[in-house]
Amino acid sequence: MAGSPRVGVLALQGDVREHAAMLAGLGAEVALVRRPEELAAVDGLVIPGGESSVIDKLSRTFGMQQPIRAAIAAGLPVYGTCAGLILLANEVLDGIEGQQSFGGMDVSVRRNAFGRQTESFETGLDVPVLGDEPVHATFIRAPIVERAGDGVEVLASLPDGGIVAVRQGALLGTSFHPEVDGETRFHQLFLEGVREHVAGR
Repeated sequence: MAGSPRVGVLALQGDVREHAAMLAGLGAEVALVRRPEELAAVDGLVIPGGESSVIDKLSRTFGMQQPIRAAIAAGLPVYGTCAGLILLANEVLDGIEGQQSFGGMDVSVRRNAFGRQTESFETGLDVPVLGDEPVHATFIRAPIVERAGDGVEVLASLPDGGIVAVRQGALLGTSFHPEVDGETRFHQLFLEGVREHVAGR
């Protein structure tokens, strides 16, 4: 499709295929990103769910940590789901020893805030920025945002007030996995930001 944004999915670990399929279905040109030169060739990046500590370690092994940090600082639109949200947080409250994040979002995130995988759950969320229809959200060993800075827009919270979707500038993060539910609106919101980024260059 002519004029389609070229969006990368960080393909070090996690549910890469699900994101790639959803983005392609929404008209994006999708590239799997494992190397700095592949990152340099995309207009936006998705960091998938998986194991945040593993993605962190692999990003350093593949020489990707600093290029991703630099791209975020330069305004590259990035969407992180679950582990991806943890990796976008400036502060990870209960990371394993030595765990690092890419940062960029002025949030504090707690890993595995809801317990083990057996305590995963699904719920409906009100997300006004996406319209009136609730978002069906699946939480799998999900993180939660315990602190959001002044520049962070809270897009969705659980009934107990726990923050599960945030946006700051070109960065978007969700605790849950829209890509596993066929919920396209967060990816559409992200692609709108990518197109605005491309148009503004």
